[in-house]
Amino acid sequence: MKVSKFKFAVVGASAALASVAAADTLDRPTGIRIGQRMTLRPYVSMSATYDSNVFGRNGGGSGKTDDVMWTINPGLGLDYRAENWSVLLSAYYNYRAYCQKRYYDNYNQHSFGETFRWNWSNSKGAEKGWSLMLSETFSQITMADDITMNDGRDYTADRRQLSVQGTVQRRFNEHWHSELSASYYNLDYMNDTDNAYALYGWQRWTANWSAGYAPSRWTDFLVNLGYQGYEQENVSNMRYSRDSQGFTAQVGLGSYATERISYRALVGWSRFEYANSADSVDGFVYTLSGNWKISDTWNTMLLASSYYQPSEREMGARSRVDSVSWGLGKSLVRGKLRATLDLTYRRESQEYLDYPDADYTLDTLSGRVGLDYTLNRFMALFAYAEYLRSWNDESNTRYGYRYGDYDRWRVTGGVRFTY
Repeated sequence: MKVSKFKFAVVGASAALASVAAADTLDRPTGIRIGQRMTLRPYVSMSATYDSNVFGRNGGGSGKTDDVMWTINPGLGLDYRAENWSVLLSAYYNYRAYCQKRYYDNYNQHSFGETFRWNWSNSKGAEKGWSLMLSETFSQITMADDITMNDGRDYTADRRQLSVQGTVQRRFNEHWHSELSASYYNLDYMNDTDNAYALYGWQRWTANWSAGYAPSRWTDFLVNLGYQGYEQENVSNMRYSRDSQGFTAQVGLGSYATERISYRALVGWSRFEYANSADSVDGFVYTLSGNWKISDTWNTMLLASSYYQPSEREMGARSRVDSVSWGLGKSLVRGKLRATLDLTYRRESQEYLDYPDADYTLDTLSGRVGLDYTLNRFMALFAYAEYLRSWNDESNTRYGYRYGDYDRWRVTGGVRFTY
């Protein structure tokens, strides 16, 4: 389903929820129809995974630990579609059992999450009118989850995430449109300091306003202004304020390059004031996205963004994040077999307030190759391989080895039952 060209995702601060270009989009099963408008989509999958580096460690310290884990993953989706509004609900649960469980008494083997989305609109396409979107997502993500669920990050800790967002869009005519959005995001790390360094989460509030002028279907001139407010959590004995804030201004273009290529490209400036202005930085930022339907069986997409935030790794530090991800998908065997390739590169530049000589950069490259074969309406087989490589410059060395310098690969195979 094509979304009208003025319905762009919120840019600027919301890029901090770094998206990963994932080509692994599955066709939804028929589901259980309830009346004419509601559909339930239950599923359950079972799989086995080999993990070469369970705790994400390098050759130093306690060294690497590999293992095989078994996973059961039930879930349920629900959608209700009325004439001018719709509701989408989904929930999932993962339970994992390791073959060498005696090593992981404190390791969280449960992950779960849910998503709610509500959309309303009194117009279609480029017609004059209003649109309203509300969404809420909660997830508990563990080190045992797929590498691609970490948005290209290599963080070695379980975490909980809560995101709530609301967006109002107004289409004035076929050329002019505007959008106002606000969001709340809570990042809570469940640190296990016996196995990894502590990480630092936060609460974040954002507000964004954007507007655009589309002289034709092929061009849309865009402007975006954003604000971000942070309050860091699980930080103790820090001499600086927990509060930070940022401002972003971007301009750019969006819409369609051809019938098969859509894009959005914004560039601009951001100011980040860390720890109640104890330190501040100004810098160039960008938000880029593109999708190319190469043919009826090939599709590719690209995402890239940059932003500033309090450091999740270091106390008393801020970081700049630059990330780019690319996905490629191919449909085979009359649509029954889907092959995907996803790559993500992420760079974090950590800057301390008190110890500038200790500043460092951390680079992470991750990739995934997947296959999904639909046997029939009720059953599908899947397999995928993931790889993550993390490295930093030599300025960040602890206990004789370079912190954050490691690699990890996983191979998974399983079966999924749907209705």
